[in-house]
This record gives sequence, structure tokens and C-alpha cells, in this order.
Amino acid sequence: MKIHEYQAKEVLRKYGVTTPNGIACFSVEEAVKAARELDGKLWVVKAQIHAGGRGKGGGVKVAKSLDEVKQYAGRILGMRLVTHQTGPEGKIVKRLLIEEGAAIKKEFYIGMVVDRATQRVVLMASSEGGTEIEEVAARTPEKIHKTFIDPKSGLTDSDAEEVARKIGIPEAAIAQTRNFLKGLYKAFDETDASLAEINPLILTGDSRVLALDAKMNFDDNALYRHPEIAAMRDLDEEDPAEIEASVHDLSYISLDGNIGCLVNGAGLAMATMDITKLYGGLPANFLDVGGGASAEKVTEAFKIMLNNPKVKAVLVNIFGGIMKCDVIAEGIVAAVKQVHLNVPLVVRLEGTNVDVGKKILAESGLPIISANNMADAAQKVVAAANRT
Repeated sequence: MKIHEYQAKEVLRKYGVTTPNGIACFSVEEAVKAARELDGKLWVVKAQIHAGGRGKGGGVKVAKSLDEVKQYAGRILGMRLVTHQTGPEGKIVKRLLIEEGAAIKKEFYIGMVVDRATQRVVLMASSEGGTEIEEVAARTPEKIHKTFIDPKSGLTDSDAEEVARKIGIPEAAIAQTRNFLKGLYKAFDETDASLAEINPLILTGDSRVLALDAKMNFDDNALYRHPEIAAMRDLDEEDPAEIEASVHDLSYISLDGNIGCLVNGAGLAMATMDITKLYGGLPANFLDVGGGASAEKVTEAFKIMLNNPKVKAVLVNIFGGIMKCDVIAEGIVAAVKQVHLNVPLVVRLEGTNVDVGKKILAESGLPIISANNMADAAQKVVAAANRT
């Protein structure tokens, strides 16, 4: 789950991570009021969407007067903000963060993710703040410093100080940076985060370090432990189809193709999409119905897929282990009848009770195209999509 910048900063401040003072707003009037409360002579008006690159897209403006705060807030609220992470469709801005200005002397990058290879949290730090970390990795990889954190000892004082010095933090700010990094790690660990990114971390003219921007993502499977974070979920920032899928305990992600894919198991779903592309097709979605899907669950999955007007054909690829093929076949037949399927349907079944399952499909009277294996299924669904 993703949260907004202002929410991430709220979480981080509880762990001693220093940030500029700011106030979240939902209207122009609230933005002007917030600027008055923050006082000062400089404010930053920041669009709040779940995407990076907001500044380049016109979603971050520096205001030098209350009139400019009002002007920029009016311009940004309601705008369709397009960045390299939103895609060409962009996102409508419905929230703002009004933040006090900061005297920036130097910018740095700090990020934490889980490293699958070492099964540890890795702290990544660079002197190249304000730049996408992918660009730094491609252009100057030697400027990215990694520290793999032992879960028993956590981020130690010596490791935090070593990272700070490597990226060029001056001695006057080493102690604060050490506390900043340790607080960031504690926040990451205790909230079950999957990403914590500070870009940029800034050094001010008076040698303070501040998180000028903050991004945090969380492990969905751990949210039951953090109701206060789950409450921060902004459904306006999520795909309506993905929200509907989560209600029915379906794993669904929208894609750009025209072939709907319904599969049981994440690994098989990835393989199904790969082989579909191998034979010239483009998947319209990732959809895993799980190991014990009922007829009702399969029906909801079909409804979600078919709500996408780009879908020209559907591929169902099921391996019957826990979920027996005859049960899934009955679910497919019921779903097709209920949703009045009007695009070609290719079904490949394998596993427990496969012969019974195929018989159910064959005797259903429905125009279901049967496939013998994954390659056969992929070729048939691509051909069917191209004909419609």
C-alpha cells in the first residue's frame, strides 16, 4: 500500500526523522490558511499524488507571498498531473501539502528496501539527491553506497556515521544524520514498510538535515498489524478494478493489453502472461484467483476482467491442485452464463480431476475453446483476439 508524502512525513516524525513543517490541505482556502499558520516568507505548494516527478510535471511550486500560495493552489488542485510514473493519463490532484521553505545547501538521496538476495533491509545512500536513483545507478553507480542491515543489531551508530561520511555529510551534521538514519530504519522495521525513500534529504545552511520529500510503501499482508496506517489508504489514487478485486480477495493488476488472463497462482499467472506475449499477444491484466476459488469468486473475476473495454479475448489457465479442475470448470460455466460473455474464451485445465473438468466444459453448450497445454492456449487466445 502507498501513502502520500504528507502522511509518510507524519509517520517518520514519530521516529525522530526531521522534516520541514507542513500542513495537508483539500481546498484553496485551506492552503492560504495553512501558509498563514506556518508563517515565514516562503512556502512550497506540493501536489499530493502517488507518483514521483511531480515537480517536473508542474505539481510543485515555490510561493513568495500568500497571493502566490492562493494562485498556485488554485492551479494545482484539480489539475491532471502527468509524470513519468503516472503514464499519459496522469492523476487528478485532490490534496495539497503546504510546507515551509528551506534554505538548501546540498541534496542527498536516502532509500531503504528489502533485499531479497540477502534477506535484509538495505540502506542506499548517494550524494546525488534530487535525481531518480535509477539514473544515478546507470550514470554513476559508484556514487550509490549500500549497507545491508543485520536484523538482530539494527542500524548501528558506526554504520550510520560511515554512510553519512561516504555521501559527504559535513562533520557538524554527522550526529544528526546518524539519528535521522536510525530513526528511518526503526520506522521501516516497525511499520512493516517495503520502501522508505527520502529524495532529497537536504543539508540546510545551518547544518541541519531534513527530509524534503518522503515516500513510504507498506506490505499489504502486514496491514492488519497497523490499522493507523491502513486508515491512510487513499482509494482515489487506486485503480477501481483493483479496489473491487481486493474486496473479493483477488490479486488483480490492470495492464495495457487486450487479452484477459484468469489464473490460479502467482507463478503460473506470470508464466501465462509471458507465453501470451511470446506468441504475439498483450495481457490486459494479472489476475490470480488463488488456490481455493469458489464459483462466486470466479464469477467476480470475470466481471472485473470484462469491465475493461479493451479485452478482446479471455484466457483461463488453471492447474488443479488444491482447487480441483471439476470445481473450477463448474465455476467457469456459471460465470460465463451470468456475465453473458461476448468475447472468445480459451480454457486450459490440468491437474486433479482434469478429465471431469473438461467434460463439464464440453457438455456446457457454451462456445469455449479448449486448449491442451500452455503454448496451445496462448496461440489460440492470440488468434481469437486478433479476429475480434
